[in-house]
Amino acid sequence: MSGRITTHVLDLSVGGPAAGVAIELWFFGELGGIDAARDPLLLGTFVTNRDGRVDRPLLEGDAMKPGVYELAFAAGDYFRSGNGSRLLPELLFDRIPIRFRLRDCRSHYHVPLLVAPGGYSTYRGS
Repeated sequence: MSGRITTHVLDLSVGGPAAGVAIELWFFGELGGIDAARDPLLLGTFVTNRDGRVDRPLLEGDAMKPGVYELAFAAGDYFRSGNGSRLLPELLFDRIPIRFRLRDCRSHYHVPLLVAPGGYSTYRGS
């Protein structure tokens, strides 16, 4: 089984998928690399579909290597676009970075985002 990185964005303010969220996937270097934070590499940009997912894995197979990755979600743009809740309190989180370590390139790393105008949560999904 080949490894992959996937995500899913749910908008808690409307109780459903978040369509149209722009996402960047960054690579910050191999585990223990000292230059990782200074020179990250943008691996791809994506936009969620109407189910709050990206149509294909963000990264998979031979492209995966152990290291530090970051998903950056453009939550502020999503809420300002009117795709989310029409009842916007003060928008607290504009860009949501989720940095994680990938150790096993054969595993599935599913990193969902539960988002609302005033907060967010994430976990390692299945």
